[in-house]
Formats: sequence, structure tokens, C-alpha cells
Amino acid sequence: MTEPRWFSQPYPPEGASAAEGIRNQLGRPELDLLTILVRESAQNSWDARIEDFPDPVDFRIDMWTVGPAHAGAWRELLLDGAPMSAEHFPLRETLKRRPARVLAVSDRGTRGLGGPTRADDAVGPERDFVSFIRNIGEPRDTALGGGTYGFGKGIFYLLSGSGTVLVHSRCRMPRGGYETRLIGCTLWKSYVAQEGDAERRYTGRHWWGDTSGDVVEPLVGPAAEAVAQQLGLRGFGAEETGTTIVVIDPNLDELEPTAAADYLAETVAWHLWPKMISADGKDPAMRFSVTCDGVEHPVPDPRAARPLNMFVDAYETMTGPGGRDLACLKPKQHLGRLGLVKRIMPPLEPTRASRMLDIEDLVHHVCLMRPAELVVTYHPGPKPPSVNQGYAGVFRANEAMDDVYAKAEPPTHDAWHPQSLDRPESTFVRTTFQRIGEALSDLLSLSGTARSGASNVALGAASSFFSGLVGGAWGIGGATAYSKQGSTATRGAKQEERSRRSAGRPATKGTSSGREEGYSAGSPADSGAQGESYGPGNGEAGTVRRRPRVQYVGEPYYEDRGDDELLVQDFRLPVDGPQRVRIDLAVTLPGTGGRETDPPIGASMPVLVGWENGDGLLHTIDACVIEGGETIWRALVRPAPDTMTEIGIKVEAVKES
Repeated sequence: MTEPRWFSQPYPPEGASAAEGIRNQLGRPELDLLTILVRESAQNSWDARIEDFPDPVDFRIDMWTVGPAHAGAWRELLLDGAPMSAEHFPLRETLKRRPARVLAVSDRGTRGLGGPTRADDAVGPERDFVSFIRNIGEPRDTALGGGTYGFGKGIFYLLSGSGTVLVHSRCRMPRGGYETRLIGCTLWKSYVAQEGDAERRYTGRHWWGDTSGDVVEPLVGPAAEAVAQQLGLRGFGAEETGTTIVVIDPNLDELEPTAAADYLAETVAWHLWPKMISADGKDPAMRFSVTCDGVEHPVPDPRAARPLNMFVDAYETMTGPGGRDLACLKPKQHLGRLGLVKRIMPPLEPTRASRMLDIEDLVHHVCLMRPAELVVTYHPGPKPPSVNQGYAGVFRANEAMDDVYAKAEPPTHDAWHPQSLDRPESTFVRTTFQRIGEALSDLLSLSGTARSGASNVALGAASSFFSGLVGGAWGIGGATAYSKQGSTATRGAKQEERSRRSAGRPATKGTSSGREEGYSAGSPADSGAQGESYGPGNGEAGTVRRRPRVQYVGEPYYEDRGDDELLVQDFRLPVDGPQRVRIDLAVTLPGTGGRETDPPIGASMPVLVGWENGDGLLHTIDACVIEGGETIWRALVRPAPDTMTEIGIKVEAVKES
């Protein structure tokens, strides 16, 4: 079997590219290295897919520490022939000082790195091997592919602490059959080495493989498979093709390996979700997995994970009849299609992956993509005034315009820069952002009227798009007090007096015949209610009792309940005894001061879902009898779209038998 060795590239007389220049071709990206790794490697895998292959492209990221069974082979096989200076070749120190940590990016259902293995032979259509291993900056050879020039492969070297990767691939040969290939590559720094009495300059590029000829060749066939097995690399099935790229000593940005795996899994979802969703009953285009030391770290389902599910809905709007065609009028050109959705939603909990995209506690972004349907970026639009509201959009470029948008991208493919183009192409890209802005203005413009309402203002919250939280005191029904959850603080006497003055009179008044006693006047807070009493009415003597009232606990908030976004108000009934609660719901529209209790024809109103006790038991009746005390109850309301929902809770005493 051929024993692999290292070969270090000296500068030829005609010159060559230094390793530093190749490493710097990614520029200074705003995204971190792990995010770029996900984007660039998945893009390479998608461009290498086998047309008409029945199964999704399988894409996976695996991290592990080389175990004792393979550590010896790594040191013996991967140091033979290497430069002696760790400064010039840091892999030597990496393998000597500790067990190697590796990160492998694999794809299956792709064509692998086929074609000639020498750059001077690669004159036909198949040149994947030399494009990835040997050449730099070749134009893409995949129509409507995600990549433009081959700079993205530089991320593998940048991520490695030693600038070293192993490339293990299997491809179909032109004359039939399959071939397995294994080669190592290091891209570090150019240097000068002493050789005898003379000095020689080296480019900083090194290859590991079969050095028996005039150029380093990959190990092939059984030799490649045997060495891959010695190193513990994942093999290939009998008719399986694809590529595994092993990054040695990956830079995890100071994350622990398990945390890095979680981050990679979430990053996959944010940047590759269009390839994860099924459409028209077909399987998703790609299948993703992330593992760390053999443990699976699930990739979030974009249809279920907030807020990615909004972008999935926007994508389906874009592809359906609700999508909007965007066009440039002068010169006339169809640019692509746009889909937008708006939604009420609880505030987001930002994550490392979302912050990398500048998405914090709310979504107000349009996902830009080319026809390959790989995420370019999330373009921010105007912010809504409340974290309880959000919108998402998807813009997909027209196929005829793919080259224009591709040329507007930097090497990391994460933006569109019209200033980098000449006219009319720059006009097309600028107009794209202009048309998206116009569509967002339409989306955010809500119209409508509301009749003037009563003098009271209900406790409310934004129930949908661009409404904001509306606070206030409820004035029809029992009195209110406000506190944080677990607090017993109540309003002062002057506040309560104002409440009594503004509140209405009793809604019903019971008699000794046994009818329920109902009161809607504002009652004192706990601190001032000790002397308040009421009887059954008509001056009759009765049991002295405090008036029932509602104490709201905190502000209303949104909560996910399956497919529903519900508005929730926590409350308690601090007065002892059985009491009946009812909901008082109304809507207002942004910019109006009135409240609407009767919907226009075809419009919806907020609906009470039910009353939930402290044990999570839901009572789905309109009027619920509750025993007063310190138990916190929750009113669950399904809001009406495009309105502000006002929640009032009425309370009345229930006569004890």
C-alpha cells in the first residue's frame, strides 16, 4: 500500500499564490466562522447534488475527539514528511500535545469530487476535484447554483487551528464504477526554509497523499479506504457517493463542544430552512444532522420553531396566489416574488444564532434568496412599536436575474451590494430594496374606524399588528388593583376614589329572594376595604362582607398554545367567598380612541378561550364561579387580527346557600 506523505509547495519560477492571500479572500465577514462554515459547506453540497436523485441530499456535521484506537494512526500517518518547524506547520504540535479534536462536514447523494486529479488535465466538464483541492477562484459550473467563485472553501482552512483538512470523497468514474479518494491539505503561511547552504521560499500550501509522482496525488481505491479506516473516518456504501471534509483542531469560538453543536444545529435551521421544508407532497431537498461525540443535537424544525415558522409561512405565501411580483419599471425587468406575513407573537428570547443575524426580541425582516433557495440574508424593515407584533417576508429572485444578484454578493454570499455593480444591474438591485420597502409600507398601513366608546378604558394589550400595549383601569364591573405576580401591593386611596367616581353603578342588584348579587362599582383596595360592607339590598340587614373585586397580576402577555397565540391576563380575587367572573372584550384600532364591541360585517372579535386555574385546569364556560383567595387564575383570550384587544374582567358575588 502506498504510504501517504506531505509535500510542501515551493515557489516556482513563474510565481504562485501565497497561502495568506488565499486565506484572506473571504475578506472580513460579519458572520462568525461557524456560521460561514454552515452556509458555505451546505452551498457546496447543494451545488454538487445528483440531478434526479430520489432521496434528499444528506448533510451532516460531526464533532469528536480522536480516541485511543485511532490516535496513534493520526500521529504516524499525518506527520510523515511534514516540515519540522511548528511555526511553519502547526499540525505537528497539534497532534503531539493532545488528542486531536476534529469536525467533519459530510454530504451524501452528491456527486463527490470527481474528474481529473491534476489541474493541467482538467479540460473537460468534470473538474470538481481540482476546483476544490488545487485551483482558486474558478467560476461556478452549476446553473443557478448557490456559489459564484470557489472562495467559500477557504472557510475550512480558516476554521482549523492548524489550517489543515482531510478530504475523503467517492465519485462515479466516466467509464463506470466508483473511486474513493483521500487527500490532505494545509493552508497556513508562506515561509523561508534553510536547505543546506541555501534558502528556499515556500507558498505555505502543503498536500498529503501519494508523493511517488511529480505531483501529489490522492490515495485512491483500497489504499484510500484502508487509511480512512485507520483514521476512523466514516466510510461509503457500495453505490454511495459524496464528500467528507475533516477540519482538524476546529476553532469553536470559545464554546464548549456540546454548546458549539447546539449552536451549529440552530444555525443550520436559520440559514438552510428553505431546504428543510417539504412542498407539494415532496420530501425536503436536504436532510440535516449534527452530532457531538456520537450524541445527536437536533436541528430545529422550521415549521414548529419560532420565529422561523413565520418565514416558512411567508415562503408559502410567496409561492402561492398571495405572492407579489416585484418589477423595475425603467429599464423594465421582472425582479422576483415577495411573500409577507404579519402576526401577533410573544417577545422572542434572542439566541446566539439569531443575534448573529441582528434578530433580537422581534422579527421585522425579509429573507432574501436567489433561485437556489439558500438564505442570503435577513433584510431588516421598519420596527413595529411593540415586541408583541412582528412580520416576516421572503423574496426570491427571478431566475433570469440570478447572475445579477450573484455578482452583487461578497465572497461569503451574505449580502447584496448594488454599489458593486454597473448600470443597469445596480438599478435592478436598488429597485429590489425599494419595492420591498413599498410592500412593507402597505403591510404596516392599517385603516379603519371605531365608534366612540364609553368613558372607561379597559386593561388591554396589542392583539395583533402594530398596536402596542394599552394600559388602563377597567371601570365596568368589580374594582381593579394591579400588582406583580406574588405581590400584595394595591392602589392608594386617592386612586381608588377616582375609580369609584369613574365607575358605573351596579349592573344588577340582588334581593332577598335569592338572586345573585352583582356589583360593578369600584371597590376599595385591601388596605381601605376593611370597613366597607354591603347587604342584600333594600336596606335589609345582611351579612357584612367586603365587595368582590379583581386584582390583576402583572401586565397581559402572549403565550403559545399549540397553533394559537393567546393573550393571557393573570388575576386573583382577593375577597373570600364564591364569585362569578365574566369577560368584557372589546377592540380598538391604532390611532383611534374608541372601543368596538360589535364587529363590522365579516370582521372578527376577540374570543374568550377559557379560565385556567393554578393547576392548569381550563374552564371553557363564559361565566365561571371561582372561590376567592390568593390563587392566581388566568383569562385566556384569542385576539382579533389587526386590532388592539381590551380585556376587562367582571366579578359578582354568588350568594352562599
